[in-house]
Amino acid sequence: MNRRKFIQRSSAAAMAFSIVPRAVLGGAGYVAPSDYLNLGFIGVGKQARGPLLKGMSHCSEILIRAACDVDSKKLEHFTALARTANSQKVDIQIKRYSDYRELLAQPDIDAVVVATPDHWHAQMVVDAAKAGKDIYCEKPLSLTITEGRAMVNAVGKYKRVLQTGSMQRSQYNFRQAAELVYNGYIGDIKEINVSVGEPVRALDLPVEPIPGYLDWDQWIGPALYRGYHPVLSPPLEDDKWAWWRGYRDFGGGLITDWGAHMFDIVQWALGMDRSGPVEFTPPQTAGAKHGLFFKYANGITVRHTPWGKNNAIQFIGTEGQIEVSRQFLNTTPRKLTDLKFRKRDQRLYFSDNHYQDWINAIKKRSLPICDVETGHRSATVCNAVNIAYELQHTLKWDPVTESFDNDFANMMRSRPYRKGWDFNDF
Repeated sequence: MNRRKFIQRSSAAAMAFSIVPRAVLGGAGYVAPSDYLNLGFIGVGKQARGPLLKGMSHCSEILIRAACDVDSKKLEHFTALARTANSQKVDIQIKRYSDYRELLAQPDIDAVVVATPDHWHAQMVVDAAKAGKDIYCEKPLSLTITEGRAMVNAVGKYKRVLQTGSMQRSQYNFRQAAELVYNGYIGDIKEINVSVGEPVRALDLPVEPIPGYLDWDQWIGPALYRGYHPVLSPPLEDDKWAWWRGYRDFGGGLITDWGAHMFDIVQWALGMDRSGPVEFTPPQTAGAKHGLFFKYANGITVRHTPWGKNNAIQFIGTEGQIEVSRQFLNTTPRKLTDLKFRKRDQRLYFSDNHYQDWINAIKKRSLPICDVETGHRSATVCNAVNIAYELQHTLKWDPVTESFDNDFANMMRSRPYRKGWDFNDF
């Protein structure tokens, strides 16, 4: 892959080449070798070998050239799937790595997909930016608030394009709902209810023997060490979603797992992609799993509550109501569900393919629909919700300085790292 040809296709040389019809070169749908984006996958678990591999490989300009994982069985399985996907375009071998830094060092890799457990995201994104790679990073973007800001800074410093995997922004239901709210079609917003699962909790799993195909020390990476358990990294044969996401030090519970989708849509609908709430109030019952609410400076309140539909959002306005999830879009008045917007309405960023949108942004050197700042701000909401639940304190939050009015909460914006890992050095 010639990176310059890919991202500067409007250059004189590219223009001169483009006068030769593509049909002459290779028939209908032909893509020149220099037009492919060479992709490396870092983390090839269930999300990578499912939605991400399918979505990326359907984009005509992408070739998967490398993959990395600390689980050798998953790595072998993924590369076989990826080679089959590539064969529809070009049949090539896929390089395998157990250390992501070796993959990043390859000059023929143009961009990477980071689909690891959350505790790895910051380190890998910063390292990828330093290596000159564009990045697709799964949601939630960061495990901690401080990490998120470091990722924003690194992507900006090295002029990279990052798409956060909050792909609901590229789906009709959520875009329609967000634009209806944004343009006042249900009047002033009185309340927003978000139904996602429970907050993060302490890790209480017993330690079991490490399987031979897994480099567990490398899986732990920058996190504080603890012993292996298959719930954290299930065997390939089990085909289960790993539940590292439920435990502190590796994930943020369902607050970040699904909240990074649903709170993200709230941020979008309210025009808060560069800001956030100003106050978080948890329930006073110890161990409560829902009942927290947060407020924006304009007084709009968002409640984390099981309002009747799972993994869904309810917008309640003075002139109507919207309920939205991946499965439904219910509106009152009913006509809003498929409303055609007026020319004078303010439209949100349009994308109907989250992966192609990233590729287009790479070519244009522009911001994708869910860029690094947007991903950081949505993850910050999730992380602040978890902090408030754990401390059982009402916390005031300054979205400009990204700090709380509570010393303990401010310490929880970051986390300790094992020796040898420090993403801040960039």
